Amino acid sequence: MKIAVVGTGYVGLVSGTCFAETGNDVICVDIDQSKVDRLSNGQITIFEPGLEVLFKRNLKEGRLKFTINLEEAIKDSVVIFLALPTPPGEDGSADLRYVLGVADHLGKIMTGYKVIVDKSTVPVGTADKVHAAIAANYKGEFDVVSNPEFLREGVAVDDFMKPDRVVIGAANQRAFDVMDELYAPYVRQGNPVMHMDCKSAELTKYAANSFLATKISFMNEIARLCELMGADVDMVRKGVGSDDRIGKRFLFPGIGYGGSCFPKDVKALVHSAAQVNYDFKILKAVEDVNADQKKALLPKIDGHFGSIAGKSVAMWGLAFKPNTDDIREAPALEMIDALIERGASVKCYDPEAMENVKEVMGNKVTFCETSYDTLIGSDFLVIATEWPEFRTPDFEKIGAQLTEKVIFDGRNLFDLEVVKKHGFSYYSIGRQDIK
Repeated sequence: MKIAVVGTGYVGLVSGTCFAETGNDVICVDIDQSKVDRLSNGQITIFEPGLEVLFKRNLKEGRLKFTINLEEAIKDSVVIFLALPTPPGEDGSADLRYVLGVADHLGKIMTGYKVIVDKSTVPVGTADKVHAAIAANYKGEFDVVSNPEFLREGVAVDDFMKPDRVVIGAANQRAFDVMDELYAPYVRQGNPVMHMDCKSAELTKYAANSFLATKISFMNEIARLCELMGADVDMVRKGVGSDDRIGKRFLFPGIGYGGSCFPKDVKALVHSAAQVNYDFKILKAVEDVNADQKKALLPKIDGHFGSIAGKSVAMWGLAFKPNTDDIREAPALEMIDALIERGASVKCYDPEAMENVKEVMGNKVTFCETSYDTLIGSDFLVIATEWPEFRTPDFEKIGAQLTEKVIFDGRNLFDLEVVKKHGFSYYSIGRQDIK
């Protein structure tokens, strides 16, 4: 099948590459000529495990192409995916200017039947707006489909190639048939392809992400109770997660969620609810808890040192989660700002995200080549992202390089008895502090 993907951000590049991997001819569109040139020359623009191999293979074999010319891209394409940014406004609403701008342009250049697919996360009713924008300029046949993505950064290729489910919102069988044919190679094991109306499909995406964010904030609240009551959140998590009605995933406490999806989608659903005069109290609480949780280590730091003015801090991890270079809404960045406000200096390391942090923080922090380099001359260590390489460190080396053997762990990476045996003061989330 011939496919156009408008937008070469995270969702667009992963989707375009994975569609090409099953034999489709994919042409991706972006307005940034330099980015299109880099991609056309084999330079991948995001970090996602497993993506680069597929990207280079399909580029070499001619199934994956890039252009700035929208008309060229859609000319022979049957399906046109809109994978465009929908950034939050100040009131939390999703900004649809890019989606509707492209829809308006499509209406002026389309010829023949096309299926236009909203792949971006968009509010309920967006498919109707896209349809109206196209129909204002194009009187031929076309369908608008809602096909939300459920890609987890760090495992997005597996999520796309072997999806738990595919959600398709459409108004007629013709559109369903086109989408079913397109997704058939990805659901050969029988995972469901769900047909529904567009509004239900649009709301499904927001509901899924908001529910997962709720699980995280709930467990962070439980973690706070554990600290006050003398319980261990790891034990509670295991006891709760063994109930198959609840499940084990998204129950790990920490210093809050971040990224491009959960914060934005929770805000957007709260705003959408308000548009129909519904007060979504639970999600407002989820936001409040998460905002507080990003600062959960600060009282522990203040309590241990009294003042950290003039101290040097080693920070491990900058990305909002491991296996990505995404720093959007990353708790580490809020931690850095708070530490600097308290008069400390920060040396940091992240396997993938440092270049992105340099763009927003410049010389406010010192970037190191290895995790151990951050420790040299530092007074204590803060862990903000649970990268696998941080899980089994050389504690003797950490202790020898820090001026004081103190760790503040925002991701509960270490066993309490292990750090105690090595003589560290150790502060984590929802467990008893070792002082």
